[in-house]
Amino acid sequence: MNATAPERYDAIVVGAGHNGLVAACYLARAGLGVLVLERNAYIGGAAVSRKLYDGFTYSNCSYVCSLLRTEIIRGLDLPHYGLQIIPYEGGCTLMRNGEHLALYDNHDATRREISRHSRRDAESYDRFVRDMLRHCRFIKPLLLREPPDPTSFKPRDIKELLWLGRHFHQLGEARMYDTLRFWTQSCADLLDEYFESEIVKAHMAGSSIIGTALGPRSPGTAYVLLHHYMGSIDGAVGAWGFARGGMGAVTQALAASFAASGGTLRSSAPVEEILVRGGRATGVRLAGGEEIRAGVVVSNLDVRRTFLETVAPQHLPPEFLAQVRRFKIRGSSGKLNIALDGLPHFPAIPQGSPCTRGDMHVTDTIDMLERAYDDWKEGRWSRAPYIDMLIPSQIDPTMAPNGKHYMSVFVQYCPYKLADGEWTAAKRQAFGDTVIDTIAQHSPDFKDLILHAEVRTPHDIEAEVGLTEGNIFQGELTFDQLLFNRPIPGYAQYRAPLHGMYMCGASTHPGGGVMGAPGANAAGAILRDLRLAQRLTA
Repeated sequence: MNATAPERYDAIVVGAGHNGLVAACYLARAGLGVLVLERNAYIGGAAVSRKLYDGFTYSNCSYVCSLLRTEIIRGLDLPHYGLQIIPYEGGCTLMRNGEHLALYDNHDATRREISRHSRRDAESYDRFVRDMLRHCRFIKPLLLREPPDPTSFKPRDIKELLWLGRHFHQLGEARMYDTLRFWTQSCADLLDEYFESEIVKAHMAGSSIIGTALGPRSPGTAYVLLHHYMGSIDGAVGAWGFARGGMGAVTQALAASFAASGGTLRSSAPVEEILVRGGRATGVRLAGGEEIRAGVVVSNLDVRRTFLETVAPQHLPPEFLAQVRRFKIRGSSGKLNIALDGLPHFPAIPQGSPCTRGDMHVTDTIDMLERAYDDWKEGRWSRAPYIDMLIPSQIDPTMAPNGKHYMSVFVQYCPYKLADGEWTAAKRQAFGDTVIDTIAQHSPDFKDLILHAEVRTPHDIEAEVGLTEGNIFQGELTFDQLLFNRPIPGYAQYRAPLHGMYMCGASTHPGGGVMGAPGANAAGAILRDLRLAQRLTA
């Protein structure tokens, strides 16, 4: 009796995170037979909505939306499949002296609020926004382009290098120097050039450390600030918002778009090994032993997990593996998801202020941020952590029962490895208590309202989502790991050292966040290669 032949597809995508789904959508729309394999029982990777407490929906990993490229939203018709993004109405930082700094979606209102703390800073705010938008305009065209290989003499690489040179030269001499300095500058040094008020600088600096194993005074954090600044909602550059129904709405819409194009998606299907024969990826083997064949294999896993855990080392060049091991993926972030019996009261904020319907922070100086980073360097969670907390149920009633609320709390810093040994349930609870106690210093009724709290360390995020060390960007966004250096020099064009194998995750250009650009760019590279192969065999 003959054994059943393995299934065969044109392409297999490993991992149903948002980048994997974006790549799969574009490949399926091009007419390929595409299979997406997800190890968890649910899809979405880090962009998921989960019901972990009665009646509540948690965005229990990624929690806000802005970076998802408009071109992808429109091109894949995601609003038709249910995606709706609700913009923030403001934001604030709570101060230890009982005061606060609020920012609003109205530019003039924000200026008036900043002027309460510093009239000079209110004037500088316009200049800061103008310069950040200028940096955004420079980098935005690079996001959906395949990085050129500066060592290559291929016509496409030469053309891209010439385009990049012209694009840079158009800035003019003064702006060229300014841009190069910006990309390597610390956020603290950048903000010192615009602002004098500590609270204004602290509020702005928060975005420079989110998901990053760096402090605000570390070189390169100015770019991380920009990375969070260059998103948009309905054309409003720098705006952030909530996906209605939680971040799983993004990946559910992508999955629906994929299915409409004829794609196949399997959950609870962990890939154990990417199969290789004669220097070419030929398919995958699942944990249960099932083999599935494909002409193309695309990994949405981070670069370390892809090449150190799913490809046998004898198939890869030793120098490539050495570079993969050196790629910086350091866990520094924790997350709490909290079900509340009502809306917490924050005495520092006027009743009904729209600034609570966005992100709220509790770190009011650059020094506090830097000391929080010092704790991480010493292998412990920050004693006075940076907190990015939001209550999306104020403007999205699908997240919690009537009269109750859901709070998302993102935390810097929390180490993947502790100096005093392994993570235990008791240590996880102690980390969560530190965060809750920090919030309670600004809200007297907060603790009494807690119905349930999910506490997640980098170790937990890695175990559940598959992000190495819980790093939300699948690798540091430092200058040495950007553009044609991401993830590894010579392999920044989404292609692996194996024929027919590609990478589409956030370890590739242009990096992390719920952006979709790596997935779209990888799909473009695959389709170009397939068209070339067809021409050569015609």
